[in-house]
Parts: sequence; structure tokens; C-alpha cells
Amino acid sequence: MSGPLLIETRNLCKHFSAGGWLGGGKRVVRALDDVNLSIQQQETLGVVGESGCGKTTLGRVLLRLIEPTAGQILFEGRDIVPLKGEDLRRQARDMQIVFQNPYSSFDPRFSVRMSLAEPLQTHQGLQGAALEERASELLTQVGMPVDTLSRYPHEFSGGQLQRIAVARALALNPKFIVLDEPTSALDVSVQAQILNLLQDLQQRLNLTYLFISHDLSVVEYISSRIAVMYLGKVVELLPTALVSAGHAQHPYTQALLSAIPEVSVERRHKRTLLPKSVFEGKAQAGGCSFAPRCPFAMDVCRAVEPPLVELETGHLSACHLANEMQ
Repeated sequence: MSGPLLIETRNLCKHFSAGGWLGGGKRVVRALDDVNLSIQQQETLGVVGESGCGKTTLGRVLLRLIEPTAGQILFEGRDIVPLKGEDLRRQARDMQIVFQNPYSSFDPRFSVRMSLAEPLQTHQGLQGAALEERASELLTQVGMPVDTLSRYPHEFSGGQLQRIAVARALALNPKFIVLDEPTSALDVSVQAQILNLLQDLQQRLNLTYLFISHDLSVVEYISSRIAVMYLGKVVELLPTALVSAGHAQHPYTQALLSAIPEVSVERRHKRTLLPKSVFEGKAQAGGCSFAPRCPFAMDVCRAVEPPLVELETGHLSACHLANEMQ
């Protein structure tokens, strides 16, 4: 842990209705299902899992870009779920997001100056020379030249535009930033540059991150703790050091680790090939959501949902097998 508690979720849920009309009867998709997480100040909490596990929904619900169905979101001890109007607008200054695809997150008709000016004018009322000075300062912080201000999104590479996206997220001096797969659309060498930039900014500006990715190796590099999500639930939560040391206990986490490419023959993992996709392998009511795809599933797994219990200090897992071993 890095410092005092900044943000906490309590039994956070987000349900979507799917189907109906020509598609038949409606069903409820539990994108988030009783998620309990806490993030300390200046910490990076990594969230990892396959597409469809609820990672992006979690990030957007935390920022109130999507309304939660139930539960609490505590920011510095204050529940921000009831906030509306001007109160929510003021809260938004402390919480920002960097999206996955920089080209789709910028208005192609706006120059960099216009994109950076919008939050500064709206929330801080900056104009003229003060606005120009602050915009130039933001670009300098992310390693972009000041003459970038007059250019447009199509004139940049993906890595350059993602740096500008980070600059825009920093415009209001936030305390908390959701990084929603910020490097997945970039070349590997550029990924490393962006990750190093984010770490440097975190140290200099005392930032707190929620880093979302499907790539466990990237999450290992930047995060201090890792939350593994599967079908809307956190199935394992542990310090990154335990992941690197091979102490992950949940079969799903182990399967994700086995998929990380290794150059060294000695360090290569035996691949765990999971049957079906995350959407095809649906558990029966009351059982473990991962049981239909788990190579170690027992009868109890199909009948009883395992609780998220602490195996050792800071290491929680929702698996009957890990709990029995403990």
C-alpha cells in the first residue's frame, strides 16, 4: 500500500438488460457483480481479464460515466454515487480517464490547442495568455513540443497522440486517473515509452491509477497490486510481487499467466488452454462462474459460488480448491 485510502467500492453492481423485442425474452447481464475494491493514494491497481469480464465497465462506473445499479463508490471517504449536477461536475475534476484508442478519443476538427483548452475554459475559466501557458506546460510534461498546439490529431502517430491524451487528462490536476488499455493500440517499443511516462508522472504529480488491460505482462510492469476479473467479479486480488513469484492461486489467473510469451525456454509456461469462450462457458445458477472452463472444477464448484477469502496478507482468491489448500 502506498498511502491513505483514496477510492473504495462497496458491493458495486452494474446490470444491463439484453435481448427482448425480436431477440426474444429479456435477460440481465451482470457486468459488475458485487465488486469490492480499494485503491490507496499514489498506488496503481491493475485490472486484468479477457474481453467481456467487466474491466472497462468498472473504470467508467468509478468515474460516473456509467451509472451503477447498486453499491457505493467512496472517494476520500465520500460516497459519490448520489452526486448530481454541479456537485458531480466538481467531482469530475479529480477523476479523469485515458481511453484505449487515441484517434477515436479526439475530435478530428479540433486542434491540440482546442482539445486542451476545452477543460481549462470549462472548469477553470482560463483565457488568453494564461490558457496558452497552461496548455504549453501540459505538453511539456508529456514530452511533446509546444508547436504541437496548432496541429490536428491526424498529423500524429498513435504514441504521440496518446501522450497528448495524457496531457488532456492532467489538465485539471486530477488525483485519480483511469487508464483504459492505454497502450494496447501501440507498437511494443512505444508501449514502453508510454508506461515509463505514466510512472514518471505518477511520482512527480502524486497520481493514483486504475490500469485496465487484457495483457497481464503489461499490468505486472506498472501495477503494485492486481485484481483479476471474470464475468463481473473479482476472482483474485494480490500484490504484483506474488504474481511475479508464481504464487497466483486461482486457475483463471494461472491460465492468463500461461499465455504470456516467454523468450527463454527455461521460463516458458505450460499453456493452459481453456475450453469455450468467456461468453459460452456459462455457469449454472449458484456455482462458480469459471467452473464450466476450469480444468480443476469439482462438484462443489458447480453448485456453490466460492467466496473471496484472504489466503495471506493482501492475497484474496475466490476458489474452492485454493480455500481448501489454505
